[in-house]
Amino acid sequence: MNTAIGLKESSRLKVLALLDATLADLCVLSQKTRNFHWNVTGPRFNDLHKFFEAQYGELEGEIDETAERSRALGGRALGSMKEMLAHARLKEAAAGRSPGADAMLSELLRDREAFIRFLRADVDACAAAADQGTADFLTGLLESHEKAAWMLRAFLS
Repeated sequence: MNTAIGLKESSRLKVLALLDATLADLCVLSQKTRNFHWNVTGPRFNDLHKFFEAQYGELEGEIDETAERSRALGGRALGSMKEMLAHARLKEAAAGRSPGADAMLSELLRDREAFIRFLRADVDACAAAADQGTADFLTGLLESHEKAAWMLRAFLS
């Protein structure tokens, strides 16, 4: 799609690649959170079941917004699981296992913290590409994930 939005083509393509990775990471994180929502057990089941549901609900909105940001820049939003896994920097949960509640929380916290680090670098890359809109968008995601990480830490303390 041709765009006339004031970004150099090389910059636009770099930003779209960052958005692909962001979208893929969000999808991996959402599915992992949903998996843990379905499979959590133990004395904190009710609290964690609801907590994980709220977290993947927030992630679903971020997934949609990220795909739409990519489209707004003239990109094609990734759509298949194969594409998501190929572009993701985060790793999906190991198949066929259901770790304990604390292990679930710890794994999600590690992923959120890694994603925050990715976002910090991506914000800087967008600023260097003179794409203030995407830098601002990713900064909003960064703030959301910092809050989610704080909440995960609270469950672990």
